[in-house]
Amino acid sequence: MNIAVVGTGYVGLVTGTCFAETGNNVVCVDINAEKVKMMKEGKVPIYEPHLDVLFERNIRQGRLRFTTDLAEALEKAQIVFLALPTPPGEDGSADLSYVLNAAADIGKLMTDYKVLVDKSTVPVGTAEKVTDAVKKHAKVEFDVVSNPEFLREGFAVDDFLKPDRVVVGTSSERARKLMEELYKPFVRQGNPIIFMDERSAELTKYAANAFLAAKITFMNEIANFCEAVGADVDKVRIGMGSDSRIGKRFLFPGIGYGGSCFPKDVQALAKSGKEAGYDFQIIESVMKVNEEQKTALMPKIKKHYGGSLKGKHFAMWGLAFKPDTDDIREAPALYMIDALLKEGATVAAFDPEGMKNVQKMKGDIIRYAHDEYDALTGADALIICTEWAEFRTPDMERVKGSLKQPVIFDGRNLYELETMQEKGFTYVSIGRNVVNA
Repeated sequence: MNIAVVGTGYVGLVTGTCFAETGNNVVCVDINAEKVKMMKEGKVPIYEPHLDVLFERNIRQGRLRFTTDLAEALEKAQIVFLALPTPPGEDGSADLSYVLNAAADIGKLMTDYKVLVDKSTVPVGTAEKVTDAVKKHAKVEFDVVSNPEFLREGFAVDDFLKPDRVVVGTSSERARKLMEELYKPFVRQGNPIIFMDERSAELTKYAANAFLAAKITFMNEIANFCEAVGADVDKVRIGMGSDSRIGKRFLFPGIGYGGSCFPKDVQALAKSGKEAGYDFQIIESVMKVNEEQKTALMPKIKKHYGGSLKGKHFAMWGLAFKPDTDDIREAPALYMIDALLKEGATVAAFDPEGMKNVQKMKGDIIRYAHDEYDALTGADALIICTEWAEFRTPDMERVKGSLKQPVIFDGRNLYELETMQEKGFTYVSIGRNVVNA
């Protein structure tokens, strides 16, 4: 099939590349000429494991192309994916201007029937708004479909190629048949393509993300309570996760969730509720608790140093909001940096992929280390904010020898308490007892 993807951000690029991988002809369009030039040269503008291999192969075989010309992208396309940003507005609602402006432009250029697919995460009722925007200009028939993505950063390629489910919202039989044909190669093992109305499909994405955010946040509250009563959150987590009704995933406590999806989607759902006259009490609480959780280590750090951090220097491992991505949007590490600097401390940080993005955002307010051990040089203590695999089994003797004192504040519970006791560290984590050197 011939496919156009409008927008080459995280979702658009993964979508276009993976559709090309199954034999479709894909043209990705973006208004950023420099980015398009970069992609034409075979350079992937984002970090996502395994994407580069598929990206390079499909460019080489002529199935994946890039352009700044929307008319060129639409010329032969049967299906057009809208994978555009929907950032939160000042009131928390999703900003649909990118999506609706693109829809209007597509309406002006269409010369034959096409299916327009909302791939961006959008509020309930967006398919109708997109339909209206296209209808003002289009002189041919078209359908608008809601097809939310369920991609985990760091696992996006696998999630797209082997989805748990594909959700398609459409009231058109013609569009349904095209979408079914497009997605058949991805569900050969029997996972479902679930067809529903457009509004239900739009809400499915928000509901899924809000539920996962609530699950993470609930576990963080349990961890905080464990500290108050002397329980061990790891043992509680294992006991809870063994219940098949609860499951093991998303029960790991830490310093809150971040990224491009959970924060804005939870916020947008709460805002949509207000607009519809409904108060999402649980979701409001999730947002409040998560905001506080991002700096949950700060009171512990200040307590350890007698209330003052002025003149202290900290090493920080991890800047991305999660491992295997360079995405720093709403990353807890950024909140920790701001809090530490406000207290008069300094920071040297290392992240395998996220440092360039932090430097673009915040400049040189911290030192960016060459590797995890370089970050430790001259530091009073180590703070861990992201659970990259390479941080799980470091040379602990080297860590100990590089720090002024053997002190670690771990926001991701990477290490066993017994191990840290044996190694002679003061070790402060989330929801567990403090180990004293």
